[in-house]
Amino acid sequence: MTSRFTVLVSFPTPRSTSVNPYTILLAEHIRRAGAKVLYFDWMTALSGDYDVFHVHWPENLVGGRTPLRRLVRQGLTLLILLRLTLTRRALVRTLHNLELPDGLSARQRWILRLIDRRTDLYIRLSTFTPVSPNKPAVMIPHPHFREWFAAFERAEPVNGQIGYVGRIRRYKGVETLLAALAETPELTGRVAGYPSSTELQRTVTDLAGIDGRIALAFGFIPDSLLVDVVTSSELVVLPYRLMHNSAAVLTALSLDRPVLVPRNPTTLALATESGAGWVHTFPGELRAEHLREALSALRAAPPAAPPSLERRSWTRTTRSHIEAYSRAIRIARYARGRVGYPRSAAT
Repeated sequence: MTSRFTVLVSFPTPRSTSVNPYTILLAEHIRRAGAKVLYFDWMTALSGDYDVFHVHWPENLVGGRTPLRRLVRQGLTLLILLRLTLTRRALVRTLHNLELPDGLSARQRWILRLIDRRTDLYIRLSTFTPVSPNKPAVMIPHPHFREWFAAFERAEPVNGQIGYVGRIRRYKGVETLLAALAETPELTGRVAGYPSSTELQRTVTDLAGIDGRIALAFGFIPDSLLVDVVTSSELVVLPYRLMHNSAAVLTALSLDRPVLVPRNPTTLALATESGAGWVHTFPGELRAEHLREALSALRAAPPAAPPSLERRSWTRTTRSHIEAYSRAIRIARYARGRVGYPRSAAT
């Protein structure tokens, strides 16, 4: 599988203190397929030579730590959209979340709507992700992380230990997990992640208490610690108030640890796909009885085989992305009236 086009991805060059396996592996596998991949910076987006702009988390383009930085980024984003339109470059967007983050201004939301209107093709990670009926879309399941974690030593699971890894944000409900653990003295917990605010970190610390049953690790979590927390836990619990696509779920399953997640169509489908005993669900908000019920079910009928993640292989993921890029290029270059194929585009 070879591809002769260039893809600009909307995430920057990876840093050692900010590692996202999904974005790193995606860029790496697209390169292996023969396409050229450029990491995002404003100069490249505005003047670089590429055929496809692949946008993940578009709210990052219009955000910033200060009002001035946000304003500058919003202006630059508008210039990028103008360039894409004038030069017939393709825009592909992966839909990671159902809703935009809270706290966006009216101008930010307006620009994000412009991005939606300019998008040539959407990538859905779940069949339950809604898309506009007027826009082309393909479904590419979120891939697993088996190869990413293959080199790390795994721990033996500790009976009764509950684990949580990932960003600590309000909507992810870590507070409800700690409240449930407070009512289950027979269990222990390990929570590792980067809090979204100092206030939330204080809240989590206060809820964890000082009884020694709950271990907290804040800040950047290296892969070795992540693997240790996940594999040493009898059950990984992700008490999100809203869950649609979750890399944390795939992380746990890639490390052969069962998970407890909110019950919705996406997670029920994942439970069926992965096989019996791997994905347990709870209704509403997480409570202590949900922890006890999930552990009881897990102990009564432990998984008989590793989770089934075949349809989430990187071979399939890469091939589907290359096909999506090629289709988006055709839409942008042909459907918009440009004669002839782009110099570096695949056929």
